[in-house]
Amino acid sequence: MNAIPLGGTREREIGIQVNTYLRRQSRGCDTRLMRSARALVCVIAVLGAHALFAQSLAPLPDRQRPREPATREPDRRAPREPAPREREPRTRPVEVAGSSGIWIDRATIAALPTRGVAWSNLVREASRECGTPELHDQDDGTNVCVMAKALVSARTGNARFAADVRSALRSIVDSGTYRGRALSLGRELAAYVIAADIIGLRAIDRDLDERFRVKIRQLLTTPTTDGPRNLVECHERRPNNWGNHCGASRAAVAAYLGDSRELARAAQVFKGYLGDRASYAGFRYGDLAWQCHPRSPVGINPKGCVIDGHSLDGVLPDDQRRSGKRRWPPPHENYVYEGLQGALAQAVILHRAGFDAFDWGDQALLRAVRWLYHTAHYEPVGDDTWIPYVVNYYYGTDFPAPESARTGKNVGWTNWTHQRDHRRSSK
Repeated sequence: MNAIPLGGTREREIGIQVNTYLRRQSRGCDTRLMRSARALVCVIAVLGAHALFAQSLAPLPDRQRPREPATREPDRRAPREPAPREREPRTRPVEVAGSSGIWIDRATIAALPTRGVAWSNLVREASRECGTPELHDQDDGTNVCVMAKALVSARTGNARFAADVRSALRSIVDSGTYRGRALSLGRELAAYVIAADIIGLRAIDRDLDERFRVKIRQLLTTPTTDGPRNLVECHERRPNNWGNHCGASRAAVAAYLGDSRELARAAQVFKGYLGDRASYAGFRYGDLAWQCHPRSPVGINPKGCVIDGHSLDGVLPDDQRRSGKRRWPPPHENYVYEGLQGALAQAVILHRAGFDAFDWGDQALLRAVRWLYHTAHYEPVGDDTWIPYVVNYYYGTDFPAPESARTGKNVGWTNWTHQRDHRRSSK
Protein backbone atom coordinates (compact mmCIF):
# COMPACT_ATOMS: atom_id res chain seq x y z
CA MET A 1 0.00 0.00 0.00
CA ASN A 2 1.52 3.34 -1.02
CA ALA A 3 1.94 6.10 1.56
CA ILE A 4 -0.17 9.22 1.16
CA PRO A 5 1.86 12.31 0.12
CA LEU A 6 2.11 14.92 2.84
CA GLY A 7 1.40 18.64 2.41
CA GLY A 8 1.55 21.49 4.95
CA THR A 9 2.14 21.39 8.67
CA ARG A 10 -1.40 20.39 9.56
CA GLU A 11 -1.59 17.75 6.82
CA ARG A 12 1.85 16.41 7.74
CA GLU A 13 0.87 15.77 11.36
CA ILE A 14 -2.33 13.94 10.37
CA GLY A 15 -0.62 12.14 7.50
CA ILE A 16 2.09 10.68 9.70
CA GLN A 17 -0.55 9.16 11.93
CA VAL A 18 -2.61 7.80 9.02
CA ASN A 19 0.38 6.40 7.10
CA THR A 20 1.54 4.57 10.23
CA TYR A 21 -1.93 3.09 10.57
CA LEU A 22 -1.98 2.08 6.89
CA ARG A 23 1.33 0.30 7.12
CA ARG A 24 0.14 -1.69 10.10
CA GLN A 25 -3.13 -2.61 8.40
CA SER A 26 -1.44 -3.46 5.10
CA ARG A 27 0.71 -6.08 6.76
CA GLY A 28 -2.41 -7.95 7.76
CA CYS A 29 -4.01 -7.80 4.32
CA ASP A 30 -2.92 -10.90 2.42
CA THR A 31 -4.07 -10.51 -1.16
CA ARG A 32 -4.22 -14.25 -1.42
CA LEU A 33 -7.02 -14.21 1.11
CA MET A 34 -9.08 -11.49 -0.67
CA ARG A 35 -12.01 -13.87 -0.88
CA SER A 36 -12.11 -14.27 2.83
CA ALA A 37 -14.13 -12.13 5.19
CA ARG A 38 -10.97 -11.12 7.00
CA ALA A 39 -9.46 -9.70 3.82
CA LEU A 40 -12.63 -7.80 3.05
CA VAL A 41 -12.63 -6.25 6.52
CA CYS A 42 -8.96 -5.37 6.12
CA VAL A 43 -9.54 -3.55 2.83
CA ILE A 44 -12.54 -1.70 4.22
CA ALA A 45 -10.42 -0.54 7.14
CA VAL A 46 -7.70 0.74 4.81
CA LEU A 47 -10.21 2.56 2.61
CA GLY A 48 -11.76 4.06 5.71
CA ALA A 49 -8.39 5.41 6.71
CA HIS A 50 -8.05 6.97 3.26
CA ALA A 51 -11.47 8.61 3.65
CA LEU A 52 -10.59 9.86 7.12
CA PHE A 53 -7.47 11.50 5.83
CA ALA A 54 -9.28 13.10 2.89
CA GLN A 55 -11.87 14.50 5.26
CA SER A 56 -9.11 15.89 7.46
CA LEU A 57 -7.81 17.90 4.51
CA ALA A 58 -11.20 19.42 3.66
CA PRO A 59 -11.81 23.02 4.88
CA LEU A 60 -13.64 23.25 8.15
CA PRO A 61 -16.98 25.05 8.44
CA ASP A 62 -16.68 28.66 9.63
CA ARG A 63 -17.94 27.82 13.12
CA GLN A 64 -15.28 25.10 13.53
CA ARG A 65 -12.42 26.79 11.76
CA PRO A 66 -9.69 27.72 14.22
CA ARG A 67 -9.16 31.49 14.60
CA GLU A 68 -5.98 32.72 13.01
CA PRO A 69 -3.60 34.65 15.21
CA ALA A 70 -3.99 38.42 14.87
CA THR A 71 -0.53 38.67 13.34
CA ARG A 72 -1.41 36.44 10.39
CA GLU A 73 -3.65 38.99 8.65
CA PRO A 74 -2.10 42.25 7.44
CA ASP A 75 -3.34 45.40 9.21
CA ARG A 76 -5.37 47.26 6.58
CA ARG A 77 -6.12 50.25 8.74
CA ALA A 78 -4.63 53.65 7.99
CA PRO A 79 -1.08 53.92 9.32
CA ARG A 80 -0.63 55.72 12.58
CA GLU A 81 0.49 59.30 12.45
CA PRO A 82 4.17 59.74 13.21
CA ALA A 83 5.12 61.14 16.56
CA PRO A 84 4.81 64.95 16.63
CA ARG A 85 7.94 66.92 15.97
CA GLU A 86 9.28 69.58 18.23
CA ARG A 87 7.37 72.85 18.13
CA GLU A 88 8.16 74.92 15.07
CA PRO A 89 9.23 78.55 15.39
CA ARG A 90 6.41 80.79 16.54
CA THR A 91 5.97 82.36 13.10
CA ARG A 92 5.06 79.02 11.52
CA PRO A 93 1.41 78.00 11.14
CA VAL A 94 0.13 75.25 13.40
CA GLU A 95 -2.23 72.62 12.03
CA VAL A 96 -5.26 72.48 14.30
CA ALA A 97 -7.40 69.41 13.74
CA GLY A 98 -11.12 69.96 13.83
CA SER A 99 -11.31 73.48 12.42
CA SER A 100 -13.87 73.54 9.63
CA GLY A 101 -13.16 77.09 8.55
CA ILE A 102 -16.56 78.74 8.94
CA TRP A 103 -14.88 82.16 8.54
CA ILE A 104 -11.37 81.33 7.33
CA ASP A 105 -9.50 78.06 6.84
CA ARG A 106 -6.11 77.01 8.17
CA ALA A 107 -4.48 76.97 4.74
CA THR A 108 -5.35 80.63 4.24
CA ILE A 109 -4.12 81.55 7.71
CA ALA A 110 -0.87 79.71 7.04
CA ALA A 111 -0.23 81.80 3.92
CA LEU A 112 -0.85 85.18 5.56
CA PRO A 113 2.14 87.43 6.33
CA THR A 114 3.62 87.96 9.78
CA ARG A 115 4.76 91.49 9.12
CA GLY A 116 3.17 94.78 8.18
CA VAL A 117 0.68 97.14 9.79
CA ALA A 118 -2.26 94.73 9.78
CA TRP A 119 -0.26 91.96 11.46
CA SER A 120 1.24 94.32 14.03
CA ASN A 121 -2.18 95.63 15.00
CA LEU A 122 -3.53 92.11 15.24
CA VAL A 123 -0.71 90.93 17.51
CA ARG A 124 -1.00 94.05 19.68
CA GLU A 125 -4.70 93.35 20.24
CA ALA A 126 -4.11 89.66 20.90
CA SER A 127 -1.46 90.49 23.49
CA ARG A 128 -3.74 92.53 25.71
CA GLU A 129 -6.24 91.37 28.32
CA CYS A 130 -9.60 91.20 26.57
CA GLY A 131 -11.78 91.13 29.66
CA THR A 132 -14.84 89.01 30.36
CA PRO A 133 -17.37 88.44 27.55
CA GLU A 134 -20.57 90.42 28.04
CA LEU A 135 -23.04 89.15 25.48
CA HIS A 136 -25.71 91.55 26.71
CA ASP A 137 -23.50 94.60 26.01
CA GLN A 138 -23.88 95.50 22.34
CA ASP A 139 -20.75 97.68 22.49
CA ASP A 140 -18.46 95.17 24.21
CA GLY A 141 -15.24 94.76 22.21
CA THR A 142 -14.16 91.57 23.96
CA ASN A 143 -15.53 89.51 21.07
CA VAL A 144 -13.16 90.84 18.40
CA CYS A 145 -10.26 90.82 20.89
CA VAL A 146 -10.83 87.09 21.46
CA MET A 147 -11.06 86.64 17.69
CA ALA A 148 -7.61 88.29 17.42
CA LYS A 149 -6.16 85.84 19.94
CA ALA A 150 -7.57 82.92 17.96
CA LEU A 151 -6.08 84.15 14.69
CA VAL A 152 -2.60 84.80 16.12
CA SER A 153 -2.65 81.47 17.93
CA ALA A 154 -3.53 79.62 14.74
CA ARG A 155 -0.79 81.43 12.79
CA THR A 156 2.02 81.15 15.33
CA GLY A 157 1.14 78.32 17.71
CA ASN A 158 0.99 80.63 20.71
CA ALA A 159 -0.55 78.36 23.35
CA ARG A 160 -1.25 81.20 25.78
CA PHE A 161 -3.52 82.95 23.28
CA ALA A 162 -5.39 79.70 22.62
CA ALA A 163 -5.83 79.27 26.37
CA ASP A 164 -7.22 82.82 26.57
CA VAL A 165 -9.78 81.93 23.91
CA ARG A 166 -10.83 78.83 25.81
CA SER A 167 -11.16 80.89 29.00
CA ALA A 168 -13.49 83.32 27.22
CA LEU A 169 -15.58 80.49 25.81
CA ARG A 170 -15.78 78.87 29.23
CA SER A 171 -17.04 82.15 30.63
CA ILE A 172 -19.84 82.16 28.06
CA VAL A 173 -20.74 78.56 28.87
CA ASP A 174 -20.94 79.38 32.59
CA SER A 175 -22.69 82.73 32.16
CA GLY A 176 -26.15 81.48 33.06
CA THR A 177 -29.36 82.60 31.41
CA TYR A 178 -28.94 85.36 28.84
CA ARG A 179 -30.71 88.59 29.71
CA GLY A 180 -30.56 91.27 27.05
CA ARG A 181 -31.65 92.36 23.61
CA ALA A 182 -31.43 90.28 20.46
CA LEU A 183 -29.32 93.00 18.82
CA SER A 184 -26.65 92.70 21.52
CA LEU A 185 -26.54 88.93 21.19
CA GLY A 186 -26.42 89.21 17.41
CA ARG A 187 -23.50 91.62 17.50
CA GLU A 188 -21.48 89.74 20.09
CA LEU A 189 -21.90 86.01 19.57
CA ALA A 190 -20.55 85.39 16.05
CA ALA A 191 -16.94 86.30 16.83
CA TYR A 192 -16.78 83.83 19.74
CA VAL A 193 -18.12 81.01 17.59
CA ILE A 194 -15.60 81.88 14.87
CA ALA A 195 -12.80 81.95 17.46
CA ALA A 196 -13.78 78.49 18.73
CA ASP A 197 -13.63 77.19 15.18
CA ILE A 198 -10.26 78.81 14.41
CA ILE A 199 -8.49 77.24 17.40
CA GLY A 200 -10.10 73.85 16.75
CA LEU A 201 -11.83 73.69 20.13
CA ARG A 202 -13.35 70.28 19.46
CA ALA A 203 -9.91 68.74 19.05
CA ILE A 204 -8.12 70.42 21.95
CA ASP A 205 -10.85 70.48 24.60
CA ARG A 206 -13.70 68.13 23.78
CA ASP A 207 -15.50 68.60 27.07
CA LEU A 208 -15.58 72.39 26.75
CA ASP A 209 -16.58 72.07 23.10
CA GLU A 210 -19.58 69.91 23.97
CA ARG A 211 -20.72 72.37 26.61
CA PHE A 212 -20.15 75.30 24.26
CA ARG A 213 -22.27 73.61 21.59
CA VAL A 214 -25.13 73.15 24.01
CA LYS A 215 -24.89 76.79 25.07
CA ILE A 216 -24.85 78.35 21.61
CA ARG A 217 -27.73 76.18 20.45
CA GLN A 218 -29.73 77.43 23.43
CA LEU A 219 -28.84 81.01 22.55
CA LEU A 220 -30.60 80.69 19.20
CA THR A 221 -33.96 80.63 20.93
CA THR A 222 -33.31 81.96 24.43
CA PRO A 223 -35.78 84.78 25.24
CA THR A 224 -34.59 88.32 24.53
CA THR A 225 -35.97 91.69 25.58
CA ASP A 226 -37.00 94.97 23.93
CA GLY A 227 -38.09 93.73 20.54
CA PRO A 228 -37.76 90.31 18.90
CA ARG A 229 -38.35 87.38 21.22
CA ASN A 230 -35.09 85.61 20.33
CA LEU A 231 -32.18 85.57 17.92
CA VAL A 232 -33.99 83.58 15.24
CA GLU A 233 -37.07 85.80 15.27
CA CYS A 234 -34.80 88.83 15.09
CA HIS A 235 -33.27 87.47 11.90
CA GLU A 236 -36.62 86.60 10.35
CA ARG A 237 -38.49 89.81 11.27
CA ARG A 238 -36.01 92.69 11.12
CA PRO A 239 -34.77 93.55 7.57
CA ASN A 240 -32.08 95.92 8.86
CA ASN A 241 -29.04 96.11 11.10
CA TRP A 242 -30.84 94.13 13.80
CA GLY A 243 -31.77 91.22 11.58
CA ASN A 244 -28.42 91.13 9.80
CA HIS A 245 -26.40 90.95 13.02
CA CYS A 246 -28.74 88.29 14.35
CA GLY A 247 -28.49 86.42 11.07
CA ALA A 248 -24.70 86.43 11.17
CA SER A 249 -24.63 84.90 14.65
CA ARG A 250 -27.35 82.45 13.68
CA ALA A 251 -25.39 81.34 10.61
CA ALA A 252 -22.16 81.06 12.63
CA VAL A 253 -23.84 78.85 15.24
CA ALA A 254 -25.49 76.65 12.59
CA ALA A 255 -22.23 76.24 10.70
CA TYR A 256 -20.29 75.41 13.86
CA LEU A 257 -22.86 72.85 14.95
CA GLY A 258 -23.03 71.34 11.48
CA ASP A 259 -26.79 71.90 11.56
CA SER A 260 -27.60 71.83 7.84
CA ARG A 261 -31.30 72.48 8.35
CA GLU A 262 -30.74 75.58 10.48
CA LEU A 263 -28.09 76.82 8.06
CA ALA A 264 -30.38 76.30 5.06
CA ARG A 265 -33.13 78.26 6.80
CA ALA A 266 -30.71 81.10 7.57
CA ALA A 267 -29.67 81.11 3.91
CA GLN A 268 -33.31 81.15 2.76
CA VAL A 269 -34.08 84.19 4.93
CA PHE A 270 -30.91 86.01 3.84
CA LYS A 271 -31.66 85.38 0.17
CA GLY A 272 -35.08 86.94 0.72
CA TYR A 273 -33.45 89.94 2.37
CA LEU A 274 -31.23 90.41 -0.68
CA GLY A 275 -34.28 90.69 -2.90
CA ASP A 276 -35.65 87.23 -3.66
CA ARG A 277 -39.14 87.47 -2.18
CA ALA A 278 -39.94 83.99 -3.52
CA SER A 279 -37.30 82.67 -1.13
CA TYR A 280 -38.58 84.59 1.91
CA ALA A 281 -40.83 87.60 2.45
CA GLY A 282 -41.75 87.49 6.14
CA PHE A 283 -39.98 90.68 7.23
CA ARG A 284 -41.72 93.58 8.95
CA TYR A 285 -40.68 96.85 7.36
CA GLY A 286 -40.79 100.39 8.69
CA ASP A 287 -41.30 103.48 6.55
CA LEU A 288 -41.20 102.55 2.86
CA ALA A 289 -39.98 105.89 1.46
CA TRP A 290 -36.66 104.46 0.28
CA GLN A 291 -38.14 101.27 -1.17
CA CYS A 292 -38.09 100.97 -4.94
CA HIS A 293 -41.36 99.00 -4.90
CA PRO A 294 -43.24 99.81 -1.66
CA ARG A 295 -45.77 97.04 -2.29
CA SER A 296 -42.94 94.49 -2.58
CA PRO A 297 -40.33 95.71 -0.10
CA VAL A 298 -36.89 94.09 0.13
CA GLY A 299 -33.73 94.45 2.18
CA ILE A 300 -31.64 95.82 -0.71
CA ASN A 301 -33.23 97.66 -3.61
CA PRO A 302 -33.20 95.84 -6.96
CA LYS A 303 -30.81 96.40 -9.82
CA GLY A 304 -31.69 99.38 -12.02
CA CYS A 305 -33.97 101.06 -9.47
CA VAL A 306 -34.52 104.74 -10.28
CA ILE A 307 -36.96 107.10 -8.54
CA ASP A 308 -37.40 110.74 -9.58
CA GLY A 309 -34.38 110.46 -11.81
CA HIS A 310 -32.09 109.27 -9.00
CA SER A 311 -30.55 105.84 -8.66
CA LEU A 312 -31.62 103.90 -5.61
CA ASP A 313 -30.02 100.71 -6.95
CA GLY A 314 -28.42 99.02 -3.92
CA VAL A 315 -29.97 101.14 -1.16
CA LEU A 316 -30.73 99.39 2.14
CA PRO A 317 -34.19 100.98 2.56
CA ASP A 318 -34.96 99.88 6.13
CA ASP A 319 -31.66 101.32 7.37
CA GLN A 320 -31.59 104.36 5.11
CA ARG A 321 -35.07 105.33 6.42
CA ARG A 322 -33.39 106.25 9.72
CA SER A 323 -32.26 109.42 7.92
CA GLY A 324 -35.88 110.44 7.36
CA LYS A 325 -37.91 110.95 4.19
CA ARG A 326 -36.30 110.38 0.84
CA ARG A 327 -34.40 113.46 -0.37
CA TRP A 328 -31.42 114.36 -2.54
CA PRO A 329 -28.51 114.36 -2.13
CA PRO A 330 -29.01 111.31 0.07
CA PRO A 331 -28.10 111.71 3.76
CA HIS A 332 -25.11 109.79 5.09
CA GLU A 333 -26.86 107.34 7.38
CA ASN A 334 -24.48 105.22 9.47
CA TYR A 335 -27.10 102.55 10.15
CA VAL A 336 -26.63 101.47 6.54
CA TYR A 337 -23.03 100.48 7.20
CA GLU A 338 -23.98 98.71 10.39
CA GLY A 339 -26.56 96.77 8.40
CA LEU A 340 -23.81 95.82 5.96
CA GLN A 341 -21.62 94.59 8.82
CA GLY A 342 -24.14 91.89 9.61
CA ALA A 343 -25.00 91.24 5.96
CA LEU A 344 -21.39 90.71 4.89
CA ALA A 345 -20.68 88.47 7.88
CA GLN A 346 -23.68 86.34 6.87
CA ALA A 347 -22.47 86.22 3.29
CA VAL A 348 -18.97 85.05 4.20
CA ILE A 349 -20.25 82.27 6.46
CA LEU A 350 -22.87 81.11 3.97
CA HIS A 351 -20.42 81.31 1.08
CA ARG A 352 -17.98 79.08 2.92
CA ALA A 353 -20.85 76.68 3.61
CA GLY A 354 -21.52 76.36 -0.12
CA PHE A 355 -24.17 79.02 -0.80
CA ASP A 356 -23.73 81.59 -3.58
CA ALA A 357 -24.58 84.43 -1.21
CA PHE A 358 -22.38 87.00 -2.92
CA ASP A 359 -24.25 86.47 -6.19
CA TRP A 360 -27.76 86.61 -4.80
CA GLY A 361 -29.96 89.58 -5.68
CA ASP A 362 -27.87 90.47 -8.75
CA GLN A 363 -24.83 90.82 -6.48
CA ALA A 364 -26.86 92.91 -4.07
CA LEU A 365 -24.03 93.41 -1.60
CA LEU A 366 -21.71 94.76 -4.27
CA ARG A 367 -24.43 97.09 -5.53
CA ALA A 368 -25.01 98.34 -1.98
CA VAL A 369 -21.37 99.28 -1.48
CA ARG A 370 -21.17 100.77 -4.95
CA TRP A 371 -24.17 103.02 -4.22
CA LEU A 372 -22.60 104.24 -1.00
CA TYR A 373 -19.21 104.97 -2.58
CA HIS A 374 -20.23 106.30 -5.98
CA THR A 375 -23.77 107.69 -5.61
CA ALA A 376 -24.04 108.79 -2.00
CA HIS A 377 -20.29 109.59 -1.86
CA TYR A 378 -20.16 108.05 1.57
CA GLU A 379 -17.16 105.90 2.42
CA PRO A 380 -16.89 103.86 5.62
CA VAL A 381 -15.22 105.28 8.71
CA GLY A 382 -14.42 103.97 12.17
CA ASP A 383 -15.56 100.41 12.89
CA ASP A 384 -16.96 100.04 9.36
CA THR A 385 -13.54 100.21 7.66
CA TRP A 386 -13.16 96.40 7.61
CA ILE A 387 -16.04 96.18 5.12
CA PRO A 388 -14.25 97.07 1.85
CA TYR A 389 -11.66 94.35 2.45
CA VAL A 390 -14.35 91.67 2.32
CA VAL A 391 -16.02 93.23 -0.71
CA ASN A 392 -12.73 93.54 -2.62
CA TYR A 393 -11.75 90.00 -1.64
CA TYR A 394 -14.90 88.32 -2.94
CA TYR A 395 -15.79 90.59 -5.84
CA GLY A 396 -12.29 91.45 -7.04
CA THR A 397 -13.00 95.16 -6.75
CA ASP A 398 -10.76 98.01 -5.63
CA PHE A 399 -12.77 100.11 -3.21
CA PRO A 400 -10.46 102.28 -1.12
CA ALA A 401 -9.70 100.68 2.23
CA PRO A 402 -7.47 102.06 5.01
CA GLU A 403 -4.40 100.03 5.89
CA SER A 404 -5.18 100.31 9.59
CA ALA A 405 -8.81 99.22 9.31
CA ARG A 406 -10.67 98.96 12.59
CA THR A 407 -12.63 95.96 13.73
CA GLY A 408 -16.41 95.93 13.49
CA LYS A 409 -19.09 95.37 16.07
CA ASN A 410 -19.29 91.67 15.19
CA VAL A 411 -16.08 90.64 13.39
CA GLY A 412 -12.85 92.20 12.19
CA TRP A 413 -9.19 91.88 11.20
CA THR A 414 -10.14 91.60 7.52
CA ASN A 415 -7.22 93.85 6.53
CA TRP A 416 -5.12 90.80 7.47
CA THR A 417 -7.42 87.83 6.78
CA HIS A 418 -8.97 89.11 3.53
CA GLN A 419 -6.14 90.78 1.69
CA ARG A 420 -6.66 90.62 -2.05
CA ASP A 421 -3.08 89.43 -2.63
CA HIS A 422 -4.03 86.28 -0.69
CA ARG A 423 -7.49 85.81 -2.17
CA ARG A 424 -8.30 82.11 -2.63
CA SER A 425 -11.86 82.19 -3.96
CA SER A 426 -13.12 85.59 -5.02
CA LYS A 427 -16.20 86.04 -7.18
